[in-house]
Amino acid sequence: MAVVGGPAAAGPRWRLHSTLARSEANGPGVRFVVWSQGCGLACAGCFNPDTHAPEGADVRRVADVVGEVLATDGIEGVTLTGGEPLEQPEATGAFCAAIRRRTDLGIIVLTGFTRAEVEGDARRAAAVADADLVIAGRYNERLRLGSGLRGSSNKEYWALTGRYTAADLAGVPEAEFVIGADGSVTLTGMHRWEGGPR
Repeated sequence: MAVVGGPAAAGPRWRLHSTLARSEANGPGVRFVVWSQGCGLACAGCFNPDTHAPEGADVRRVADVVGEVLATDGIEGVTLTGGEPLEQPEATGAFCAAIRRRTDLGIIVLTGFTRAEVEGDARRAAAVADADLVIAGRYNERLRLGSGLRGSSNKEYWALTGRYTAADLAGVPEAEFVIGADGSVTLTGMHRWEGGPR
């Protein structure tokens, strides 16, 4: 990863659920993943219900999260998911802009808003302006897919650059287990398992 520029400005505060420094199930290659906290879209069957309430967030400065990314070697890109990243458009946009300005990492944003809802709202559109790919649309449990980084087949790949193709996403593992230093086990990705761990 090439890094340019000086220290990032502190930027807005960001309500986060968690971050993961290295994941292979949240986009092509090894990625730094950011889960935002708070989502009012209430998609039935969502597999990240812990991220919905705005309360209980880990409130952090965007610059601090950017610093964690810069300190992580051997990653191909960053993925923003949630929760709903575009319910915090200033923080999401500031993060994407800093990553774009200071690195050569790829940027993927997953949102429950449709492309039309993003393009029709100036704040949301600005938040994803520096992304390479947005995966857009409500999760629909009747159209469950769980592959290619899409939870359901109605979700749209919206490429803002040519960095990623559908073929790149087809090779992303559906799930991975992450064992924390404290022995905790987290399942992440777009797994299709019914009634299994979440």
